[in-house]
Amino acid sequence: MTGAKAGLWNGTAPFIRKMGTTEPVLGGITLPMLHFSGLDKTGIVSCGFSTRLGGVSTGIWRSLNLSFSRGDDPEAVRENFRRTAEEIGFPEDRFVFTDQTHTVNVRAVDESDAGKGLTRPRDYTDVDGLVTDVPGLVLSVFVADCVPIAFVDPVRKAIGLAHSGWRGTVGRIGRETIRQMTERFQTRPEDLVCAIGPSICQDCYEVSEDVADAFAAEFAGHESEILISKGGGKYQLDLWASNRIVLTEAGVRPENIDVTGICTCCNSELLFSHRASQGKRGNLGVFLALK
Repeated sequence: MTGAKAGLWNGTAPFIRKMGTTEPVLGGITLPMLHFSGLDKTGIVSCGFSTRLGGVSTGIWRSLNLSFSRGDDPEAVRENFRRTAEEIGFPEDRFVFTDQTHTVNVRAVDESDAGKGLTRPRDYTDVDGLVTDVPGLVLSVFVADCVPIAFVDPVRKAIGLAHSGWRGTVGRIGRETIRQMTERFQTRPEDLVCAIGPSICQDCYEVSEDVADAFAAEFAGHESEILISKGGGKYQLDLWASNRIVLTEAGVRPENIDVTGICTCCNSELLFSHRASQGKRGNLGVFLALK
């Protein structure tokens, strides 16, 4: 997959590797993960972003679908999670899931939440972000064009993970995640290391005028950075730049924000994309745990 279009993966990204190694993985192992070098350098977390590769699902869910709610065979999804857990190096009963409904709700989770969403039912709803300071809990967010944002505090040893679609972005779920970490773990925003993961790029993300107006109002003064008018009430929206603004205005140092720059829509053979597939797809997973 090569090309000049923004967000297109050229096959040389250094963060695609087997977790725990420095070796390239595409074609080299059973289950490749995208990896974020900025988070790795903190030395306190394991983090991975799944691809479509390495699973057992078939059809529109081919092959590593990580969603039980999109019509795939549940047994195939369970096997996909088993493989994911093995790759990440944490048992399935340590995963904690969001319950994503495009809110800005962030939940602090602890030992009592281990397994919720995967090995036992969730007892919460409408949660698009998770934070914790408990080692070994695997925070889990699911995407297929929306923006995943990872937060690591190497000083207080706390982490967060958020799902930020356009509603979450204009509502500044990144700021809310930082607020929760500050309140609960005494995190200082300037200590945070963050990653804005693979998601839809501006070239691929056309929105209507009402969405553009909401972003122009919320990000006043930054319109030229995040919106391109295409005429006829249509705009190209940059969620990567928008979330970078959210994080920097919340106090994160610009040099501590890693924007992956890989588009799910441009790379729909490697990554699930809602827009590229017109909704006929599975889900990718993003996983973050304190060692």
